[in-house]
Amino acid sequence: MAHRAARPESTTGPEDTAGSAPRTRQQRSAGSRELILDAAVDCLVEHGYSGASTLAIQAKAGVSRGRLLHHFPSRDGLLVAAAQHLANRRLAQTEARVAAALSDEPAGPERVARCIELLWATFHEPHFWAAVELWTAARTNDALASALRPAERRLRESIRAVTDRIWGTEIRAHPRYDEVRELLFTSMRGAALPYAFESRDPAKDRHIRGWTSVATTILFGEQG
Repeated sequence: MAHRAARPESTTGPEDTAGSAPRTRQQRSAGSRELILDAAVDCLVEHGYSGASTLAIQAKAGVSRGRLLHHFPSRDGLLVAAAQHLANRRLAQTEARVAAALSDEPAGPERVARCIELLWATFHEPHFWAAVELWTAARTNDALASALRPAERRLRESIRAVTDRIWGTEIRAHPRYDEVRELLFTSMRGAALPYAFESRDPAKDRHIRGWTSVATTILFGEQG
């Protein structure tokens, strides 16, 4: 993820220039919240959970201590919100990107193979690594785990909904579709973890062929 320079907090913005209507207090507040969330994600991905302190996030966001605490009184609450914020934004982008990539792909084995390639790529994006930092820290942090559980449940439902739309109506109608979807999701999540310390091309991962073979066999039977 690209590094961002700290941006000074201001009560004015691009909308407040001459000839433009000044931003409302609500708009300024939403803008500050967005800055804080983006900065928190950057800190999580760049420095890990332990390095994503409120001071580091405040400095990267360029906001006052009071403004940060106004939006997020709890560090763990801020980090969970930041990871969810990025994940939901990336989900929308992923759905649009995948829809464009699959626009000419008919339902069938070829679509399955392409879907698997595109879904696998999402496990190598910043939102996944931000989540991994939180999952690892939550193992020994009860407060973080409590904040993370409901947020992860909501995110998982969003991921299922987006995934369903990506696969398409015909494949989704298969009686074993839910089984295939969950198998791929959990397997991809596990297979992605070694990339935290291994430098290799995920597009050449040997699991891709196996996932494609299993999914195609379940959904379409043995292919000659």
